[in-house]
Amino acid sequence: MKFGGTSVEDSPAFERLVKIVRNVHTLKASCPVVVVSAMSGVTNALLASVGQATTGDPEGAIHSLEPQWERHLAVAQALTRESAAIRVLLQTAKQEISDLLRATAAETMPRPLLQDLIVSYGERLSAALLAAVLRQASLPAQHVDARRCIITNGEHGRAEPLQSETSRRTRAELDSLIVAEKIPVLGGFVGATVDGTTTTLGRGGSDYTAALLGAALAANEVQIWTDVTGVLTADPRLVSQARTITRLSYAEAAELAYFGAKVLHPKTIQPAMEQRIPVRICNAREPAAAGTIVCSDTELSPRTVKAIAHKTGITIVQVTSARMLGAYGFLHAIFEVFNRHRTAIDIVTTSEVSVSLSLDDTSKLTAIVNELKQLGAVRVEHNQAIICIVGEGLRATPGIAARIFNCLSDINVSLISHGASSVNVTFVVEEKNVRTAISRLHATFFEHNAAEIGEAAVA
Repeated sequence: MKFGGTSVEDSPAFERLVKIVRNVHTLKASCPVVVVSAMSGVTNALLASVGQATTGDPEGAIHSLEPQWERHLAVAQALTRESAAIRVLLQTAKQEISDLLRATAAETMPRPLLQDLIVSYGERLSAALLAAVLRQASLPAQHVDARRCIITNGEHGRAEPLQSETSRRTRAELDSLIVAEKIPVLGGFVGATVDGTTTTLGRGGSDYTAALLGAALAANEVQIWTDVTGVLTADPRLVSQARTITRLSYAEAAELAYFGAKVLHPKTIQPAMEQRIPVRICNAREPAAAGTIVCSDTELSPRTVKAIAHKTGITIVQVTSARMLGAYGFLHAIFEVFNRHRTAIDIVTTSEVSVSLSLDDTSKLTAIVNELKQLGAVRVEHNQAIICIVGEGLRATPGIAARIFNCLSDINVSLISHGASSVNVTFVVEEKNVRTAISRLHATFFEHNAAEIGEAAVA
């Protein structure tokens, strides 16, 4: 059971979480393992403190975190009899973080390592606090340091788990607790190398932690508790008529997560899929509401389309060269540039003499463009957005592409990827057109011709 930052943002949120865990714990056939994110806003505050210390103001960075310590202490005082122990824990964390921020300003250690050490405190403290709150509610909770379970490589900021070692360590740490009917409580997002150096899995990595633990323990189900009721047909901030999807395949969920559905981390699906463990997305504010189940078996939608996802802040890079004509190795040379700069590519389209690629990480863009200019003429377009239409059977359904692009006839589409996956059609538009495009697509596939869709389903 993974709970996000809004599920532990304050005392009422902790109380809701306790009720959810109690309901599962009372089912004697189930033993919950709880994974928790940092309290909402804490990770951002810790990252901001690292930035402030980097500019040469470690004392200001240290002072900026005071409100976060007060939030933790307020929950401890309101909901546990262990507030004295939590106060000592917070004081220790404050002193350790202060030393790390001063080291950041002095550049005495590599910044990525220092940043991982600092931001890891968000999850480590929320897990210790939650275990205390659960114990106060007469639930047999025990805090476990996730760094003893999630073993990773040494790539700070986006470490990759070592699957076999993670599984072995997880079972060694948690099996005995589960047998004793204890409730392990771990912080998400955080791991460690084989030699014990703290690492993090990247933003949103708590979902990934839950999936890794679930796979290692052969869990019956992985539950992602968030602040929305499952995966929706579109972003509700753009489409007020968006509604919950009851069931998704692993492939559908993976595409939606990667291309912008924020309720699920893109890497969550793989461990669950390998072990065929269902993933359920639930609303911690409405625990009785039916959410979304992700599993190997899913139904085909009468509309074919299950959901529309989008991702803004996209940059298009186009490389054009007559040397591509009849040549081999050209694409390899282009991809090597991105590989050297450790920059991921979302979409690739090619013609006889050009390659267009989309990316959302532009931190190394200047260096990438300079290298690409050695291969051909380079053009860069900023402020673009990816829209992804997802549904099982899309590639095999005649007329889907026509319906998609007919409703966007007056909106310029710059890249199209169709056929690379059997479950999605992906394309790029200017960012300013995203709301209009998604509203029209949602109306086309989810709101119009309801009677016709019903008749088709019966047929």
